[in-house]
Amino acid sequence: MKSFVKIFGAFLILLGVGAPAHAELTIDVSKGIEVGGIPISIAPFGGGAPEDIAGIIASDLKRTGKFTPQPQDARADYSVTGQANAGGPRGYVVQFRLAGAQGGQLLNLSFDTPPNQLRPVAHRISDLIYEKLTGEKGLAGTKIAFVTAGGGFWVLVVADADGTNPKVILRSRQPIMSPYWSPDGSRLAYVSFEGRRPQIVVQEVYTGARRVVSAAPGINGAPSWAPNGQRLAFTLSKDGNPEIYAMDLGSQNPIRLTNSNAIDTEPVWLADGSIVFTSDRGGSPQLYRIGPGGGAAQRLTFEGDYNAKPTVSPDGRYIAMVHRRNGRFYIAALDMKTRQFRVLTSGGLDESPSFAPNGRMIIYSNGQRMNVVSVDGAVKQDFALPGRVRDPAWAPFGR
Repeated sequence: MKSFVKIFGAFLILLGVGAPAHAELTIDVSKGIEVGGIPISIAPFGGGAPEDIAGIIASDLKRTGKFTPQPQDARADYSVTGQANAGGPRGYVVQFRLAGAQGGQLLNLSFDTPPNQLRPVAHRISDLIYEKLTGEKGLAGTKIAFVTAGGGFWVLVVADADGTNPKVILRSRQPIMSPYWSPDGSRLAYVSFEGRRPQIVVQEVYTGARRVVSAAPGINGAPSWAPNGQRLAFTLSKDGNPEIYAMDLGSQNPIRLTNSNAIDTEPVWLADGSIVFTSDRGGSPQLYRIGPGGGAAQRLTFEGDYNAKPTVSPDGRYIAMVHRRNGRFYIAALDMKTRQFRVLTSGGLDESPSFAPNGRMIIYSNGQRMNVVSVDGAVKQDFALPGRVRDPAWAPFGR
């Protein structure tokens, strides 16, 4: 039997958790690849608010790859104008108007907000515009989680989807890995090495309350939430071999779902309760699927000799993964409907993909910082910041 401890140690080295690098929680988002989009003019908001609301909206819409913001007087298919005036009951009244090229009014809304909520309101306006013009829910108001390290600490951070407004959720002298959002966005499950041994922790994001749900001997790794938010799947090696387990959080009694001499790890749930996971039972790491209660495993990937770290789109249509070819690691996606396999990134040390809640974008790490790619590979974004950022996870809608 292969030594999972050896492989797991190599995984830690790949993550860089052996030697924390200096990192500051200041994030600048830049567009990696420009693509054509719908021209939309966004005029500066009047009223003298401390936030550049028009600039935030323009940046949000540009990052989607579906819009090309234009100066106020430029020819465009749509226009956005607005005001942010002090004096409202809560501090500021933010009003905006979306109009078509012929002057037809499409949206005309206002928000009463305190000064420290001007940026979230700008994101809300961006999402309203995006949904009105595309019919899809926008992502500007969503959250991401990620792990960074510096000064001898590992830090679990939650930030806005554009990387701004970072909040420290946990700071530890020991490594933190694999954050995974609960379906309602209120909790994060992750692996912590506090006490110098791996354990799976569930933490309330907004109260900070923490609970250790597994500290079994050996490996405790790769937690993921069931769609109902009441169960976790994860990897344990307490019986001598890394296997997939599921646990009802009300009972804390893990149930073993796989039984092989291979390394079974990185489980994620599908909407029907079945689980996709990584296994080398066929001789190399590939993705497999088992039913809600375990049983025979169905192999899903056949492209190349390495496919691992699956993540499932919210509608179940796509499975994204880390794919290796010619010694480089890429983010790839498998269309479960057409069986089309598509490599999405230029490759290197790409790792840890996570779907946006609308299923259109995938956030991942390139070994140094976060990147985003669309599910068709056409739109790419680069989150540039000092230090290493790993294990990004995109939160569901509603938080």
